Amino acid sequence: MISPSFDDLDARLDAVTRNGGTVSVWLGDLDGRARWTRDAGVPHYAASTMKLPLVVAFERRVVRGELDPDTPVEVRNLFHSAADSSPFTMDEADDQDPETWAAVGGTRTLRQLAEHALTHSGNLATNLLLDAVGRDEVAVVLAAADCSPATVVARGIEDVAAREAGLTNTVTAADLGVLLSAVARRDERLGGEAVCGPVEEILSRQVWRDQIPAGLPEGTWTANKTGWVTGVSHDACLVRPADRDPFVLVVCTTIDLGEEDAARLVASVARDVWATVALSGEPAGPAVASPAERSA
Repeated sequence: MISPSFDDLDARLDAVTRNGGTVSVWLGDLDGRARWTRDAGVPHYAASTMKLPLVVAFERRVVRGELDPDTPVEVRNLFHSAADSSPFTMDEADDQDPETWAAVGGTRTLRQLAEHALTHSGNLATNLLLDAVGRDEVAVVLAAADCSPATVVARGIEDVAAREAGLTNTVTAADLGVLLSAVARRDERLGGEAVCGPVEEILSRQVWRDQIPAGLPEGTWTANKTGWVTGVSHDACLVRPADRDPFVLVVCTTIDLGEEDAARLVASVARDVWATVALSGEPAGPAVASPAERSA
């Protein structure tokens, strides 16, 4: 059933989370202004959405002349923990990027690693890129986009020692929304067109499209970054429709659902958001919060 209003969507999601879990939504314009939110400031484990600020940080260092994107990088499965520098390895079975794993013992360029970190959500590619870019640079990106302290990239993927020491990666739907909006409008604080243009181009080549893009009309232009692990499924998506103003939609879920069911839930939120905006007859509107947030 298509929701005719955001209040109806909010009520549906209340029912979905009645037995536990959180579904956070941030819908906004490219100026970073929220149009509708639901629990958008609640922190979630970031999963692979942490790869978005990482690639922004990479492009910033490229533009500043600090990194050459065509530099070959040894593809290795050996990293050092952010907690104590102890060595750790990654599990290929937990990655969705066989091409980077096939290059172990050889090289890939920084540009290829950035591409695969976003488009294939490659974990090995991400850790190799993070070693080159640095966590401090990612923190600068988050601050430049006015993200809250709740969004943090403190470690690489599968860094168990860091996780056990309390270092983790967290995001909020609102912070992913303001960051992706800043990319979409080519915010000079991030580096303008030179940085944001390539990031959006990579995101538009995303191969994982079973969440927000799956809930939109076929053929709608999107650029998105997903993230999922057991019990967590997120998508941050820039949408540039042909017949209405562009917008950013972020859905973050921490809920006891299987991967396919969680993806369908996120897609259903996108479908309801699209229908609600279409029924409003307005390409843009005033900022609106969910009933719970309005009364908080």
